[in-house]
Amino acid sequence: MTVPAAAALHPVAGPARADGGTRRRTRPDDGWLGRTVARARGGDEAAFCDVYRAVQPMLLRYVRGIVGDDADDVASEAWHDIVRDLDTFRGDGDAFRGWAATIARHRALDHLRRAGKRPRTTALDAVPAEPAPAPDSAGVALENLSTADALALVAALPPDQAGAVLLRVVIGLSGPAAAAVLGKRPGAVRTAAHRGLRRLAEQLAQGPAVPPPDAPGA
Repeated sequence: MTVPAAAALHPVAGPARADGGTRRRTRPDDGWLGRTVARARGGDEAAFCDVYRAVQPMLLRYVRGIVGDDADDVASEAWHDIVRDLDTFRGDGDAFRGWAATIARHRALDHLRRAGKRPRTTALDAVPAEPAPAPDSAGVALENLSTADALALVAALPPDQAGAVLLRVVIGLSGPAAAAVLGKRPGAVRTAAHRGLRRLAEQLAQGPAVPPPDAPGA
């Protein structure tokens, strides 16, 4: 199975904004995604096209947060591996997004090693566990920024917070699923994501200039 040409040409995107950005569409329901992935595993090309359209935009944003402008090529490599190994996948929609994110992260880190570069975000350092916070207003605010602006803000966070925000907000993984991708404790991921979103909320409230995508600490 190959990535359908129609899906590659027409990825899912939200409605256009006046400033040229886009609002993200509501994340696909995990039940629907799990059922659609199951049909794709059975060889249903149309179902795979639906999976690609649903997952590619968030996966591309995630990869862009790690490798920057080379995201398109790295995401294509990730989808090659996803197609190749799809028969081995078992799980629901959340598990599939986590599995796809793990593959994409490996391809992104491989790409950076080949290029002799450091990742814009790195694996989480251990942080003290804290109670899971309520959703932060920064997550909602980021929905209203263009992709470039949102990723620039996330890239300026400390690496542990940026990595957690990318997985929790951009990919939409649960704490345990994000922790599995990073090989860390769920509590550490939730705490880092909370701290990152809190910092973003403070920045957005102050209305600072958006830092460049290659800002230090990314």
